[in-house]
Amino acid sequence: MDLASQIYKRKSCRKYLDDEIDMTPIHEFMSNVKPLISEICYSYKVLTKDEVSIKTMWSAPYYLAIYSEKKENYGLNVGFIFQQLSLYMQSLNIGSCWVGMGSVKKKNPEFVILISFGKSNDLKRDISGFKRKSLSKISDAEDEKLKAAQLAPSAINLQPWYFKHTEEGYDVFKVKHNIVKRKIVGKWNDIDIGIALAHLYVSNKDTFQFEFKNKSDIKGYAYIGSLKI
Repeated sequence: MDLASQIYKRKSCRKYLDDEIDMTPIHEFMSNVKPLISEICYSYKVLTKDEVSIKTMWSAPYYLAIYSEKKENYGLNVGFIFQQLSLYMQSLNIGSCWVGMGSVKKKNPEFVILISFGKSNDLKRDISGFKRKSLSKISDAEDEKLKAAQLAPSAINLQPWYFKHTEEGYDVFKVKHNIVKRKIVGKWNDIDIGIALAHLYVSNKDTFQFEFKNKSDIKGYAYIGSLKI
């Protein structure tokens, strides 16, 4: 299954058809998905638009409600796992979009975030349609190996990740936002970085390694973990 190719054509979909979807392939994919942190328990439910509360100007026929233990770095794990699913759904011609402005009507303290999804005629774009920071802006040196991370979606397209080269690979950092941005998107930034790491994983399945080390922050950025690809 070549999920890496989907990175270069996937778009966040906000125009859906009402066509019914067979959920079997989705559940089968999730039974074998790779977590970033295996010690964190998570789950998901497929809901209809009547079972969620959203604040967007658009809606979808289906929503994936994502739940997780609220352990340290659970946002990284959520983003990593479910962006793999988003890429897989794209390969099935199913559009999807992370929905930060939404919740489930049936309250659950482990709820994290929604992903909208459904069949769509507005699925793909070529790489020229992406508006992203340059590689030199997301790393201490321009590096084509980070192209997959550069193309990852993020809350209001802030791309809050930064990669610093090391002898072994990269140290991964998160942008330290000002107080206004922290209030608006801060709670989603770990998910965003998990999404970027998922792109690097599916592009480097045989060599991808990620671990947490005892390292210091750098100016403007908080240390997240260390990466080999």
